[in-house]
Amino acid sequence: MTISSSLNAGVAGLFTNATKLATIADNIANSSTYGYKRMEADFHSLVVGGTGGGYNAGGVRATTQRLIDQRGSIVSTSNSTDLTVRGRGLIPVAAAYEVEGTGTFNQMMLTTTGSFRTDDDGYLRTESGLMLLGWPADSGGEIPSYPRDTSEGLEPVRLNVNLFTGEPTTMAELGLNLPATETEATGGGKTQDLSIEYFDNIGKSETLEIQFIPTVPATGVSNEWTMVITDSASAGAVIGEYTITFNDTRTAGGTLASVAVGSAGGAYDASTGTVIVDVAGGPIELDIGMLGEPDGLNQLSDNFAPVSISKDGSPVGNMTSVDIDANGFVHAYFDTGVRRTIYQIPLADLPNTNGLIALDYQTYLPSPDSGAYYLWDAGDGPTGDLLAFAREESATDVAAELTEMIQTQRAYSTNAKVFQTVDEMLQETTNIKR
Repeated sequence: MTISSSLNAGVAGLFTNATKLATIADNIANSSTYGYKRMEADFHSLVVGGTGGGYNAGGVRATTQRLIDQRGSIVSTSNSTDLTVRGRGLIPVAAAYEVEGTGTFNQMMLTTTGSFRTDDDGYLRTESGLMLLGWPADSGGEIPSYPRDTSEGLEPVRLNVNLFTGEPTTMAELGLNLPATETEATGGGKTQDLSIEYFDNIGKSETLEIQFIPTVPATGVSNEWTMVITDSASAGAVIGEYTITFNDTRTAGGTLASVAVGSAGGAYDASTGTVIVDVAGGPIELDIGMLGEPDGLNQLSDNFAPVSISKDGSPVGNMTSVDIDANGFVHAYFDTGVRRTIYQIPLADLPNTNGLIALDYQTYLPSPDSGAYYLWDAGDGPTGDLLAFAREESATDVAAELTEMIQTQRAYSTNAKVFQTVDEMLQETTNIKR
């Protein structure tokens, strides 16, 4: 009967508007929740149709959806491990209760922002119990190749604040001037000494002693020196000996003309201007300059001048701080000035972000509706970059939600009016006298 279908439509209207009001209430309640994604209720009409000129009201039904692809505003913070994604992509996390005691996890979850701080075990976690996941770097600070379509290889990011590190010296650049007058027949033939500190494989300080011995001819000028290199870690053994000749032409005066290997040391590479010598802990590459170029070793005037001596490596140092760059690399800083990469945080992307299963604490799980995820380097592919010192605010617009609340309240009241009207009509029907 048409009048009865009106009641059914009214019931459906009350139910759907109550559903919409629930989503509005949830959105407003989470208007200050970092990373919250607003809920949306859509109405869809139900058409029953009619026969014989009559019409049966079908009513309405509601469907809800969490709009995970909508992003809130990004705000700055003072914590270097507060993270958010600028653009597309989600951060992998795991539940702390899974990690505690085992160091592993069973289920990877995803989120768009989090305030991560170290706990008593050094894990980066939020107050709500989410631990940040990343790929660990190898001993050289490089990220190995890991599978991108699975969480295999991901580990809870753990910072060891008592971590010590030392970097061995593997190269040094020599920039100095040798006095040309010492290679003249009338010169003094004085040997020039240079000491260079380097660090061995366990961070201990050692020394390369370099002697520049001029060749003094009977007449004229030789423009030639013998460079002898000894290693303190090898009990002063000679690890390199080279005969170095300099140009005295108008266009290239003072630059290297030739480098010849003596009794020890690796060959001179003219394309790079380097020689390799073996100290007790391994090879060190010495950059002495390219032939004919005004860098490295020079011979001019009458002064011995070490202008620029630079090298890599560092002594043992304590970790002082960490930061996370836009590409997701976690860098540890030490009091010796060394920076070391220890993890990389990937970003997950899915075909349908809104199809994810929503869990507590603004976390999500992949589902058949979302499609399979792929782990990208932050800033590559379709993903945005990762921001430290930042959080994502709630995606709720309170003003818009209040406006929808008023509209929903009016619609609810109007549907309730349908009951009153139908009740009055049924009352009239029962009052009809025969």
